[in-house]
Amino acid sequence: MTGIDPRTPVLIGVGQITDTTGAPSSARSRVAFCAEAAQAALADTGANPGEVARGIDTVAVMEFFSDISPRFQSPFGRSSNPAASVAKRIGAAPRRNYYAHSGGNMPQYLVNRFAEEISRGECRAALIGGAELMRSTQNARKAGLALDWNEDPGGEPERIGDPRAGFTPEEARHGLRAAIHYYPLIENAIRAGHGRSVDTHMTAMGGLFEKLAAVARANPRASRRKGYSAEALATPSDENRWICFPYPRLMNANAMIDQAAAVLLTSVGQAEAWGVPRAKWVFLRGCADGTDIWAVSERAALDRSPAIAGCARVALGMAGVSAREIESFDLYSCFPSAVEVAMREIGIADDDPRPISITGGLPFFGGPGNNYVTHAIAEMVERVRARPGKLGMVTANGMYLTKHSVGIYSTDPSSAPFRREPPARLQAELDAGPKLRVETAPRGSGRIETYCVAFGLEAPEQAFAFGRLDGSGARFVAVAPREPALLAALMTGDQLGRPVEVGPEDGKNVFRPL
Repeated sequence: MTGIDPRTPVLIGVGQITDTTGAPSSARSRVAFCAEAAQAALADTGANPGEVARGIDTVAVMEFFSDISPRFQSPFGRSSNPAASVAKRIGAAPRRNYYAHSGGNMPQYLVNRFAEEISRGECRAALIGGAELMRSTQNARKAGLALDWNEDPGGEPERIGDPRAGFTPEEARHGLRAAIHYYPLIENAIRAGHGRSVDTHMTAMGGLFEKLAAVARANPRASRRKGYSAEALATPSDENRWICFPYPRLMNANAMIDQAAAVLLTSVGQAEAWGVPRAKWVFLRGCADGTDIWAVSERAALDRSPAIAGCARVALGMAGVSAREIESFDLYSCFPSAVEVAMREIGIADDDPRPISITGGLPFFGGPGNNYVTHAIAEMVERVRARPGKLGMVTANGMYLTKHSVGIYSTDPSSAPFRREPPARLQAELDAGPKLRVETAPRGSGRIETYCVAFGLEAPEQAFAFGRLDGSGARFVAVAPREPALLAALMTGDQLGRPVEVGPEDGKNVFRPL
Protein backbone atom coordinates (compact mmCIF):
# COMPACT_ATOMS: atom_id res chain seq x y z
CA MET A 1 0.00 0.00 0.00
CA THR A 2 1.19 3.52 -0.83
CA GLY A 3 -0.75 5.55 1.70
CA ILE A 4 -2.42 7.45 -1.15
CA ASP A 5 -6.22 7.58 -1.19
CA PRO A 6 -7.14 4.56 -3.38
CA ARG A 7 -9.75 6.66 -5.22
CA THR A 8 -7.10 9.11 -6.46
CA PRO A 9 -7.05 9.18 -10.29
CA VAL A 10 -3.76 8.32 -11.93
CA LEU A 11 -2.51 7.98 -15.51
CA ILE A 12 -0.84 4.62 -15.97
CA GLY A 13 -0.22 4.11 -19.68
CA VAL A 14 0.40 6.14 -22.83
CA GLY A 15 1.01 5.26 -26.46
CA GLN A 16 1.94 7.29 -29.53
CA ILE A 17 2.59 6.44 -33.17
CA THR A 18 3.79 8.65 -36.02
CA ASP A 19 4.01 7.05 -39.46
CA THR A 20 5.85 9.13 -42.07
CA THR A 21 6.91 6.33 -44.42
CA GLY A 22 4.12 3.75 -44.70
CA ALA A 23 3.11 2.87 -48.26
CA PRO A 24 -0.48 3.55 -49.41
CA SER A 25 -1.12 -0.17 -49.81
CA SER A 26 -0.39 -0.70 -46.11
CA ALA A 27 -2.80 1.99 -44.92
CA ARG A 28 -4.99 0.82 -42.07
CA SER A 29 -8.27 2.35 -40.95
CA ARG A 30 -8.43 5.10 -38.37
CA VAL A 31 -9.91 2.82 -35.74
CA ALA A 32 -7.23 0.19 -36.41
CA PHE A 33 -4.53 2.85 -36.09
CA CYS A 34 -6.09 4.15 -32.87
CA ALA A 35 -6.19 0.60 -31.52
CA GLU A 36 -2.43 0.27 -32.17
CA ALA A 37 -1.84 3.32 -29.98
CA ALA A 38 -4.19 1.86 -27.36
CA GLN A 39 -2.23 -1.41 -27.37
CA ALA A 40 0.94 0.61 -26.86
CA ALA A 41 -0.67 2.37 -23.90
CA LEU A 42 -1.68 -0.98 -22.39
CA ALA A 43 1.86 -2.30 -22.79
CA ASP A 44 3.23 0.90 -21.27
CA THR A 45 1.46 0.19 -17.96
CA GLY A 46 3.99 -2.54 -17.16
CA ALA A 47 1.09 -4.75 -16.03
CA ASN A 48 -0.71 -7.57 -17.84
CA PRO A 49 -2.18 -5.83 -20.93
CA GLY A 50 -5.06 -8.27 -21.29
CA GLU A 51 -6.09 -7.94 -17.67
CA VAL A 52 -5.96 -4.15 -17.86
CA ALA A 53 -7.95 -4.11 -21.11
CA ARG A 54 -10.67 -6.26 -19.60
CA GLY A 55 -10.97 -3.78 -16.74
CA ILE A 56 -11.60 -0.74 -18.96
CA ASP A 57 -15.20 0.40 -18.60
CA THR A 58 -14.99 3.63 -20.62
CA VAL A 59 -13.53 4.25 -24.08
CA ALA A 60 -13.58 7.66 -25.77
CA VAL A 61 -12.35 8.38 -29.29
CA MET A 62 -11.79 11.86 -30.71
CA GLU A 63 -13.88 12.81 -33.72
CA PHE A 64 -12.02 12.14 -36.97
CA PHE A 65 -11.39 14.79 -39.63
CA SER A 66 -13.35 12.63 -42.04
CA ASP A 67 -16.50 13.02 -39.92
CA ILE A 68 -16.15 16.78 -39.42
CA SER A 69 -16.19 18.17 -42.94
CA PRO A 70 -17.14 16.91 -46.42
CA ARG A 71 -13.76 18.30 -47.51
CA PHE A 72 -12.01 15.57 -45.53
CA GLN A 73 -14.52 12.76 -46.03
CA SER A 74 -12.79 9.42 -46.44
CA PRO A 75 -13.45 7.59 -49.72
CA PHE A 76 -12.80 4.28 -47.95
CA GLY A 77 -15.63 4.22 -45.41
CA ARG A 78 -15.83 4.44 -41.65
CA SER A 79 -16.79 2.69 -38.43
CA SER A 80 -20.33 3.25 -37.18
CA ASN A 81 -19.03 3.23 -33.59
CA PRO A 82 -15.32 4.12 -33.40
CA ALA A 83 -14.91 3.55 -29.65
CA ALA A 84 -16.52 0.11 -29.89
CA SER A 85 -14.26 -0.76 -32.83
CA VAL A 86 -11.17 0.19 -30.82
CA ALA A 87 -12.42 -1.65 -27.73
CA LYS A 88 -13.04 -4.82 -29.71
CA ARG A 89 -9.51 -4.79 -31.12
CA ILE A 90 -7.86 -4.50 -27.70
CA GLY A 91 -10.08 -7.02 -25.92
CA ALA A 92 -12.08 -4.52 -23.86
CA ALA A 93 -15.83 -4.61 -23.21
CA PRO A 94 -16.64 -1.12 -21.90
CA ARG A 95 -20.08 -0.13 -20.68
CA ARG A 96 -19.60 3.31 -22.27
CA ASN A 97 -18.37 4.03 -25.79
CA TYR A 98 -17.95 7.75 -26.44
CA TYR A 99 -17.35 9.56 -29.71
CA ALA A 100 -16.30 13.10 -28.86
CA HIS A 101 -17.66 16.20 -30.52
CA SER A 102 -15.11 18.27 -32.39
CA GLY A 103 -12.61 20.37 -30.47
CA GLY A 104 -8.89 20.36 -29.76
CA ASN A 105 -9.77 20.76 -26.09
CA MET A 106 -11.46 17.37 -25.88
CA PRO A 107 -8.56 15.07 -24.83
CA GLN A 108 -7.74 17.21 -21.79
CA TYR A 109 -11.42 17.84 -21.11
CA LEU A 110 -12.03 14.09 -20.99
CA VAL A 111 -9.01 13.43 -18.77
CA ASN A 112 -10.42 16.04 -16.38
CA ARG A 113 -13.93 14.61 -16.52
CA PHE A 114 -12.99 10.95 -16.21
CA ALA A 115 -10.51 11.70 -13.42
CA GLU A 116 -13.34 13.26 -11.46
CA GLU A 117 -15.57 10.25 -12.15
CA ILE A 118 -12.80 7.90 -11.02
CA SER A 119 -12.39 9.86 -7.78
CA ARG A 120 -16.12 9.39 -7.14
CA GLY A 121 -16.11 5.70 -7.92
CA GLU A 122 -18.18 6.22 -11.08
CA CYS A 123 -15.51 4.96 -13.49
CA ARG A 124 -12.99 2.13 -13.06
CA ALA A 125 -10.66 2.83 -15.98
CA ALA A 126 -10.89 5.05 -19.06
CA LEU A 127 -9.08 4.88 -22.38
CA ILE A 128 -8.89 8.12 -24.39
CA GLY A 129 -7.50 8.09 -27.90
CA GLY A 130 -7.70 9.04 -31.52
CA ALA A 131 -5.96 8.87 -34.87
CA GLU A 132 -5.66 10.72 -38.15
CA LEU A 133 -4.53 9.34 -41.50
CA MET A 134 -4.59 12.34 -43.82
CA ARG A 135 -1.22 11.47 -45.37
CA SER A 136 -1.93 7.86 -46.23
CA THR A 137 -5.55 8.56 -47.21
CA GLN A 138 -4.39 11.15 -49.70
CA ASN A 139 -1.66 8.84 -51.03
CA ALA A 140 -4.03 5.88 -51.32
CA ARG A 141 -6.54 8.02 -53.20
CA LYS A 142 -3.85 9.24 -55.59
CA ALA A 143 -2.71 5.63 -56.12
CA GLY A 144 -6.25 4.63 -57.07
CA LEU A 145 -6.54 2.05 -54.29
CA ALA A 146 -9.89 0.61 -53.24
CA LEU A 147 -9.65 0.20 -49.47
CA ASP A 148 -12.56 -0.88 -47.28
CA TRP A 149 -12.66 0.73 -43.85
CA ASN A 150 -16.36 0.22 -43.28
CA GLU A 151 -17.30 -1.70 -40.15
CA ASP A 152 -20.21 -2.00 -37.76
CA PRO A 153 -19.15 -3.22 -34.31
CA GLY A 154 -22.68 -2.78 -33.01
CA GLY A 155 -24.27 -0.27 -30.70
CA GLU A 156 -24.56 3.48 -30.96
CA PRO A 157 -21.75 5.69 -29.68
CA GLU A 158 -22.58 8.28 -27.05
CA ARG A 159 -21.58 11.78 -28.10
CA ILE A 160 -19.72 13.89 -25.57
CA GLY A 161 -18.65 17.54 -25.60
CA ASP A 162 -20.18 20.72 -27.02
CA PRO A 163 -21.63 20.26 -30.51
CA ARG A 164 -22.13 23.95 -31.36
CA ALA A 165 -20.53 25.40 -34.48
CA GLY A 166 -17.68 27.78 -33.80
CA PHE A 167 -19.04 30.59 -35.98
CA THR A 168 -22.17 32.73 -36.07
CA PRO A 169 -24.53 33.15 -39.04
CA GLU A 170 -23.22 36.70 -39.44
CA GLU A 171 -19.62 35.48 -39.61
CA ALA A 172 -20.53 32.64 -41.97
CA ARG A 173 -22.43 35.05 -44.25
CA HIS A 174 -19.11 36.73 -44.92
CA GLY A 175 -17.21 33.47 -45.47
CA LEU A 176 -15.74 33.12 -41.98
CA ARG A 177 -15.95 29.48 -40.93
CA ALA A 178 -12.40 28.15 -40.72
CA ALA A 179 -9.53 28.30 -38.27
CA ILE A 180 -7.19 29.46 -41.04
CA HIS A 181 -9.15 32.74 -41.10
CA TYR A 182 -10.02 33.31 -37.43
CA TYR A 183 -6.53 32.91 -35.98
CA PRO A 184 -5.01 35.42 -38.43
CA LEU A 185 -7.70 37.89 -37.32
CA ILE A 186 -6.66 37.29 -33.72
CA GLU A 187 -3.00 37.65 -34.73
CA ASN A 188 -3.40 41.12 -36.18
CA ALA A 189 -5.30 42.14 -33.04
CA ILE A 190 -2.25 40.99 -31.06
CA ARG A 191 -0.02 43.05 -33.35
CA ALA A 192 -2.24 46.07 -32.72
CA GLY A 193 -1.86 45.59 -28.99
CA HIS A 194 1.93 45.57 -29.31
CA GLY A 195 1.96 48.54 -31.68
CA ARG A 196 4.24 46.64 -34.07
CA SER A 197 4.77 47.05 -37.78
CA VAL A 198 3.99 44.12 -40.07
CA ASP A 199 7.69 43.29 -40.54
CA THR A 200 8.52 43.53 -36.84
CA HIS A 201 5.62 41.27 -35.91
CA MET A 202 6.48 38.72 -38.60
CA THR A 203 9.98 38.53 -37.12
CA ALA A 204 8.54 38.03 -33.63
CA MET A 205 6.27 35.21 -34.81
CA GLY A 206 9.18 33.56 -36.57
CA GLY A 207 11.25 33.69 -33.40
CA LEU A 208 8.45 32.15 -31.37
CA PHE A 209 7.88 29.25 -33.74
CA GLU A 210 11.61 28.69 -34.21
CA LYS A 211 11.52 27.38 -30.62
CA LEU A 212 8.86 24.83 -31.54
CA ALA A 213 10.69 23.78 -34.70
CA ALA A 214 13.82 23.11 -32.62
CA VAL A 215 11.85 20.85 -30.27
CA ALA A 216 10.40 18.95 -33.23
CA ARG A 217 13.85 18.48 -34.73
CA ALA A 218 14.87 16.55 -31.61
CA ASN A 219 11.62 14.58 -31.38
CA PRO A 220 11.65 11.30 -33.36
CA ARG A 221 7.84 11.30 -33.38
CA ALA A 222 7.61 14.70 -35.11
CA SER A 223 6.48 14.92 -38.73
CA ARG A 224 8.62 17.95 -39.68
CA ARG A 225 12.14 17.71 -38.26
CA LYS A 226 13.98 20.23 -40.41
CA GLY A 227 14.42 22.73 -37.58
CA TYR A 228 13.37 25.90 -39.40
CA SER A 229 15.00 29.23 -38.56
CA ALA A 230 13.01 32.28 -37.51
CA GLU A 231 13.81 33.90 -40.85
CA ALA A 232 12.65 30.89 -42.86
CA LEU A 233 9.39 30.74 -40.91
CA ALA A 234 8.65 34.45 -41.32
CA THR A 235 9.56 34.64 -45.02
CA PRO A 236 7.14 33.45 -47.73
CA SER A 237 8.75 31.02 -50.17
CA ASP A 238 7.90 28.07 -52.40
CA GLU A 239 7.90 25.85 -49.30
CA ASN A 240 6.23 28.50 -47.17
CA ARG A 241 3.54 30.10 -49.33
CA TRP A 242 0.91 32.41 -47.90
CA ILE A 243 -2.19 30.68 -46.53
CA CYS A 244 -3.89 33.63 -44.87
CA PHE A 245 -1.90 36.78 -44.06
CA PRO A 246 -0.16 37.17 -41.68
CA TYR A 247 0.47 33.39 -41.69
CA PRO A 248 2.52 31.56 -44.27
CA ARG A 249 2.19 27.78 -44.49
CA LEU A 250 4.71 26.84 -41.78
CA MET A 251 2.81 28.87 -39.20
CA ASN A 252 -0.26 26.67 -39.70
CA ALA A 253 -1.01 23.31 -38.09
CA ASN A 254 0.14 20.45 -40.33
CA ALA A 255 -2.80 18.11 -40.86
CA MET A 256 -1.20 15.99 -43.59
CA ILE A 257 0.13 13.40 -41.15
CA ASP A 258 -0.51 9.87 -39.89
CA GLN A 259 -0.54 9.99 -36.09
CA ALA A 260 -2.32 8.13 -33.30
CA ALA A 261 -2.19 8.40 -29.52
CA ALA A 262 -3.96 7.01 -26.47
CA VAL A 263 -3.81 7.50 -22.70
CA LEU A 264 -5.15 5.28 -19.93
CA LEU A 265 -6.24 6.41 -16.49
CA THR A 266 -7.66 4.64 -13.47
CA SER A 267 -7.59 4.86 -9.67
CA VAL A 268 -4.60 4.26 -7.42
CA GLY A 269 -6.43 1.29 -5.92
CA GLN A 270 -7.04 -0.29 -9.33
CA ALA A 271 -3.47 0.42 -10.45
CA GLU A 272 -2.21 -1.42 -7.39
CA ALA A 273 -4.59 -4.33 -8.04
CA TRP A 274 -3.27 -4.66 -11.58
CA GLY A 275 0.33 -4.45 -10.43
CA VAL A 276 1.18 -1.27 -12.32
CA PRO A 277 4.69 -0.24 -11.15
CA ARG A 278 4.77 2.95 -9.11
CA ALA A 279 7.26 4.46 -11.58
CA LYS A 280 4.49 4.47 -14.19
CA TRP A 281 2.06 6.55 -12.17
CA VAL A 282 1.43 10.17 -13.11
CA PHE A 283 -1.11 12.26 -11.24
CA LEU A 284 -3.44 14.97 -12.51
CA ARG A 285 -2.58 17.53 -9.85
CA GLY A 286 -4.84 20.29 -11.15
CA CYS A 287 -7.38 20.78 -13.91
CA ALA A 288 -10.00 23.18 -15.24
CA ASP A 289 -12.32 23.75 -18.20
CA GLY A 290 -13.97 26.90 -19.53
CA THR A 291 -15.15 28.65 -22.66
CA ASP A 292 -14.62 32.21 -23.79
CA ILE A 293 -17.41 34.30 -25.31
CA TRP A 294 -18.47 31.85 -28.01
CA ALA A 295 -18.63 34.18 -31.02
CA VAL A 296 -15.25 35.64 -31.90
CA SER A 297 -16.93 38.75 -33.32
CA GLU A 298 -18.60 39.43 -29.97
CA ARG A 299 -15.40 39.38 -27.89
CA ALA A 300 -14.44 42.75 -26.49
CA ALA A 301 -10.68 42.07 -26.59
CA LEU A 302 -9.71 39.93 -29.55
CA ASP A 303 -6.16 39.47 -28.26
CA ARG A 304 -7.16 38.10 -24.86
CA SER A 305 -8.61 34.87 -23.42
CA PRO A 306 -10.24 35.21 -20.01
CA ALA A 307 -10.93 31.47 -20.17
CA ILE A 308 -7.26 30.52 -20.48
CA ALA A 309 -6.42 32.86 -17.61
CA GLY A 310 -9.26 31.43 -15.52
CA CYS A 311 -8.47 27.80 -16.31
CA ALA A 312 -4.80 28.30 -15.45
CA ARG A 313 -5.71 30.04 -12.20
CA VAL A 314 -8.14 27.31 -11.14
CA ALA A 315 -5.82 24.44 -12.13
CA LEU A 316 -2.83 26.00 -10.36
CA GLY A 317 -4.96 26.63 -7.28
CA MET A 318 -6.11 23.03 -7.24
CA ALA A 319 -2.50 21.86 -7.56
CA GLY A 320 -1.40 24.25 -4.84
CA VAL A 321 1.42 25.69 -6.94
CA SER A 322 2.24 28.84 -8.90
CA ALA A 323 2.98 29.14 -12.60
CA ARG A 324 6.64 29.73 -11.67
CA GLU A 325 6.80 26.16 -10.32
CA ILE A 326 5.80 24.56 -13.64
CA GLU A 327 8.90 22.99 -15.21
CA SER A 328 7.51 22.62 -18.74
CA PHE A 329 4.46 23.54 -20.78
CA ASP A 330 2.75 22.26 -23.85
CA LEU A 331 0.67 25.19 -25.04
CA TYR A 332 -1.82 24.49 -27.80
CA SER A 333 -0.05 25.74 -30.91
CA CYS A 334 -2.23 25.49 -34.00
CA PHE A 335 -1.14 29.03 -34.94
CA PRO A 336 1.16 31.62 -33.33
CA SER A 337 -1.75 33.61 -31.88
CA ALA A 338 -2.90 30.61 -29.82
CA VAL A 339 0.54 30.41 -28.20
CA GLU A 340 0.96 34.16 -27.75
CA VAL A 341 -2.40 34.56 -26.02
CA ALA A 342 -1.79 31.57 -23.74
CA MET A 343 1.64 32.86 -22.75
CA ARG A 344 0.19 36.23 -21.84
CA GLU A 345 -2.72 34.81 -19.85
CA ILE A 346 -0.58 32.32 -17.91
CA GLY A 347 2.23 34.82 -17.35
CA ILE A 348 5.03 33.29 -19.43
CA ALA A 349 7.51 35.93 -20.59
CA ASP A 350 8.88 35.91 -24.14
CA ASP A 351 12.37 35.17 -22.79
CA ASP A 352 11.28 32.46 -20.34
CA PRO A 353 13.71 29.54 -20.83
CA ARG A 354 11.12 26.87 -20.02
CA PRO A 355 9.75 24.89 -22.98
CA ILE A 356 6.38 26.09 -24.28
CA SER A 357 6.02 22.86 -26.27
CA ILE A 358 7.44 19.44 -25.51
CA THR A 359 6.31 17.87 -28.80
CA GLY A 360 7.21 20.55 -31.33
CA GLY A 361 3.65 21.79 -31.71
CA LEU A 362 0.99 21.30 -34.35
CA PRO A 363 2.93 22.81 -37.28
CA PHE A 364 6.06 20.69 -36.72
CA PHE A 365 5.20 17.71 -34.54
CA GLY A 366 1.92 17.35 -36.40
CA GLY A 367 -1.67 18.46 -36.19
CA PRO A 368 -3.75 15.27 -35.94
CA GLY A 369 -7.08 17.03 -35.73
CA ASN A 370 -8.90 16.84 -32.43
CA ASN A 371 -6.37 14.35 -31.06
CA TYR A 372 -3.22 16.48 -30.84
CA VAL A 373 -3.58 17.03 -27.10
CA THR A 374 -3.66 13.27 -26.49
CA HIS A 375 -0.11 13.30 -27.89
CA ALA A 376 0.77 16.27 -25.68
CA ILE A 377 -0.54 14.50 -22.58
CA ALA A 378 1.29 11.29 -23.49
CA GLU A 379 4.50 13.26 -24.03
CA MET A 380 4.02 15.07 -20.72
CA VAL A 381 3.48 11.78 -18.89
CA GLU A 382 6.77 10.48 -20.27
CA ARG A 383 8.53 13.74 -19.44
CA VAL A 384 7.48 13.92 -15.79
CA ARG A 385 8.21 10.21 -15.31
CA ALA A 386 11.78 11.02 -16.34
CA ARG A 387 11.81 14.02 -13.97
CA PRO A 388 10.20 12.77 -10.75
CA GLY A 389 8.56 15.53 -8.76
CA LYS A 390 8.58 18.08 -11.58
CA LEU A 391 5.35 19.69 -12.78
CA GLY A 392 4.09 19.98 -16.34
CA MET A 393 1.12 21.91 -17.73
CA VAL A 394 -0.86 21.04 -20.86
CA THR A 395 -3.30 23.54 -22.36
CA ALA A 396 -5.96 22.51 -24.86
CA ASN A 397 -7.97 24.74 -27.18
CA GLY A 398 -11.03 24.03 -29.29
CA MET A 399 -12.52 26.06 -32.13
CA TYR A 400 -11.15 29.62 -32.30
CA LEU A 401 -9.66 30.25 -28.85
CA THR A 402 -13.12 29.25 -27.64
CA LYS A 403 -13.11 26.01 -25.61
CA HIS A 404 -10.27 25.53 -23.15
CA SER A 405 -9.00 22.85 -20.81
CA VAL A 406 -5.87 22.73 -18.64
CA GLY A 407 -4.13 19.85 -16.87
CA ILE A 408 -1.17 19.87 -14.48
CA TYR A 409 0.82 16.63 -14.19
CA SER A 410 3.38 15.22 -11.76
CA THR A 411 4.66 11.93 -10.40
CA ASP A 412 3.96 13.32 -6.92
CA PRO A 413 0.36 13.12 -5.70
CA SER A 414 -1.38 15.99 -4.01
CA SER A 415 -1.42 16.00 -0.23
CA ALA A 416 -5.21 16.48 -0.38
CA PRO A 417 -7.87 14.23 -1.93
CA PHE A 418 -8.66 14.86 -5.60
CA ARG A 419 -11.37 17.49 -5.63
CA ARG A 420 -11.85 19.93 -8.48
CA GLU A 421 -13.74 23.20 -8.41
CA PRO A 422 -17.12 22.80 -10.15
CA PRO A 423 -16.54 23.98 -13.76
CA ALA A 424 -19.83 25.89 -13.65
CA ARG A 425 -18.31 28.32 -11.15
CA LEU A 426 -15.58 29.49 -13.50
CA GLN A 427 -17.97 29.44 -16.45
CA ALA A 428 -20.40 31.77 -14.69
CA GLU A 429 -17.53 34.21 -14.18
CA LEU A 430 -16.56 33.98 -17.86
CA ASP A 431 -20.14 34.35 -19.10
CA ALA A 432 -20.46 37.57 -17.11
CA GLY A 433 -17.62 39.16 -19.08
CA PRO A 434 -18.10 41.93 -21.64
CA LYS A 435 -19.83 41.02 -24.90
CA LEU A 436 -20.04 43.37 -27.86
CA ARG A 437 -23.04 44.06 -30.04
CA VAL A 438 -22.45 43.18 -33.68
CA GLU A 439 -24.24 45.41 -36.19
CA THR A 440 -25.43 43.16 -39.02
CA ALA A 441 -26.36 46.03 -41.35
CA PRO A 442 -23.61 48.62 -40.83
CA ARG A 443 -23.59 51.71 -42.98
CA GLY A 444 -21.25 54.66 -42.72
CA SER A 445 -17.78 55.36 -41.41
CA GLY A 446 -15.76 53.25 -39.04
CA ARG A 447 -12.28 51.90 -38.44
CA ILE A 448 -10.53 48.57 -38.84
CA GLU A 449 -9.82 46.68 -35.61
CA THR A 450 -8.25 43.65 -37.24
CA TYR A 451 -8.11 41.96 -40.62
CA CYS A 452 -6.62 39.09 -42.60
CA VAL A 453 -6.05 38.28 -46.27
CA ALA A 454 -6.92 34.78 -47.50
CA PHE A 455 -4.96 33.28 -50.39
CA GLY A 456 -5.67 30.84 -53.15
CA LEU A 457 -2.80 28.78 -54.50
CA GLU A 458 -1.01 31.76 -56.02
CA ALA A 459 -2.62 35.07 -55.11
CA PRO A 460 -4.76 36.78 -52.47
CA GLU A 461 -8.47 36.21 -52.99
CA GLN A 462 -10.36 37.75 -50.08
CA ALA A 463 -9.85 40.04 -47.09
CA PHE A 464 -11.90 39.82 -43.91
CA ALA A 465 -12.12 42.49 -41.24
CA PHE A 466 -13.67 43.27 -37.90
CA GLY A 467 -14.23 46.95 -37.26
CA ARG A 468 -16.05 49.50 -35.12
CA LEU A 469 -18.60 52.00 -36.37
CA ASP A 470 -18.03 55.64 -35.61
CA GLY A 471 -20.67 56.97 -33.30
CA SER A 472 -22.29 53.80 -31.96
CA GLY A 473 -19.04 51.89 -31.44
CA ALA A 474 -20.78 48.69 -32.55
CA ARG A 475 -18.62 46.04 -34.15
CA PHE A 476 -19.13 44.98 -37.74
CA VAL A 477 -17.94 42.04 -39.84
CA ALA A 478 -17.02 42.89 -43.41
CA VAL A 479 -15.03 41.89 -46.47
CA ALA A 480 -12.95 44.01 -48.85
CA PRO A 481 -13.72 44.40 -52.54
CA ARG A 482 -11.90 41.77 -54.58
CA GLU A 483 -9.44 44.30 -55.99
CA PRO A 484 -5.83 43.03 -56.35
CA ALA A 485 -4.29 46.41 -55.53
CA LEU A 486 -6.33 46.75 -52.35
CA LEU A 487 -5.58 43.19 -51.22
CA ALA A 488 -1.86 43.79 -51.79
CA ALA A 489 -2.03 47.07 -49.86
CA LEU A 490 -3.65 45.31 -46.91
CA MET A 491 -0.53 43.12 -46.64
CA THR A 492 2.11 45.82 -46.98
CA GLY A 493 0.84 48.98 -45.35
CA ASP A 494 -0.41 49.05 -41.77
CA GLN A 495 -4.19 48.96 -41.94
CA LEU A 496 -4.93 48.62 -38.22
CA GLY A 497 -7.08 51.52 -37.08
CA ARG A 498 -7.54 52.75 -40.64
CA PRO A 499 -10.73 54.73 -41.38
CA VAL A 500 -13.12 52.92 -43.73
CA GLU A 501 -16.54 53.29 -45.26
CA VAL A 502 -18.74 50.22 -44.83
CA GLY A 503 -22.05 49.28 -46.39
CA PRO A 504 -24.03 46.43 -47.98
CA GLU A 505 -23.10 44.92 -51.35
CA ASP A 506 -24.27 41.61 -52.80
CA GLY A 507 -25.47 40.25 -49.47
CA LYS A 508 -22.34 41.14 -47.51
CA ASN A 509 -20.92 44.10 -45.65
CA VAL A 510 -18.08 45.58 -47.71
CA PHE A 511 -15.44 47.99 -46.42
CA ARG A 512 -13.40 50.47 -48.42
CA PRO A 513 -10.44 52.35 -46.95
CA LEU A 514 -10.85 56.12 -46.84
